[in-house]
Amino acid sequence: MNGASWWLRAIVWVASVVLIAPIVIVVIVAFSGGAYLKFPPDSLSLRWFQVFFGDPRWRESIWFSLQIGLIACAIATGVGFFAAYALVRSRLKAKTLVLSLLLTPMIVPAVVTAIAMYFMSAAVGLVGSTLWLGFCHAVMALPVVLLILLSTLNGVDVNLERAALSLGASRTRVFTHVVVPLAAPGLASAALFAFLTSFDELIISLFLADVRMQTLPVRIWNSLHLDVQPTIAAVNAFLIAVTGLVLLTEAALRRAKPRGPGRTTP
Repeated sequence: MNGASWWLRAIVWVASVVLIAPIVIVVIVAFSGGAYLKFPPDSLSLRWFQVFFGDPRWRESIWFSLQIGLIACAIATGVGFFAAYALVRSRLKAKTLVLSLLLTPMIVPAVVTAIAMYFMSAAVGLVGSTLWLGFCHAVMALPVVLLILLSTLNGVDVNLERAALSLGASRTRVFTHVVVPLAAPGLASAALFAFLTSFDELIISLFLADVRMQTLPVRIWNSLHLDVQPTIAAVNAFLIAVTGLVLLTEAALRRAKPRGPGRTTP
């Protein structure tokens, strides 16, 4: 038993190193002072971060990605919350079928979804639309949001809702004053993951964003084709920092106690 446990720990450590090593290498290269990508770098400098943040094209891409991410976050979180609540509380016989349809973007390859979205968007002239691109990103983020909120709402005691209804509260008031406060940490986590999914999305953006409005992943993709400079490493280090910040925020929200009329016991 001890031998098996030792092997299991060894496998976990090796897998962790394999997964984390490329991230560490990219971050170290981002602080290189050289004129080309090299590991280990001969010198350390903030030179390529200055080039990254000083270039208006990169700043425009960051701003565009933020806009798209916020739109996708709002749409995916709103739709996902109502869908999750309906699935948890309803007695719909086709509940499994509905859930399968909502999780389809997670199952179907992203390139297939992107091609379908492109032909549909091109037919109605929506290629290059900021709002439409945010909506398409929301479609990709919806499965993640739905899974998080299904888990969250399953932990909300239905007896609290019944008690509020028995005391004369309307269903709308029960939803806004009981369900939403109790589900707030999970709702915030779902919103953060929806934003992160959109912020890192490449395939959909390649098909639907025009040359004037490029998200950060799309500009990275184009830069890799034109000229590979350490600026790319700085941009990726920035993306890693954003991802880490979102994950830390999500973890803090998960530990937060829900506020409301009461909370379920673990």
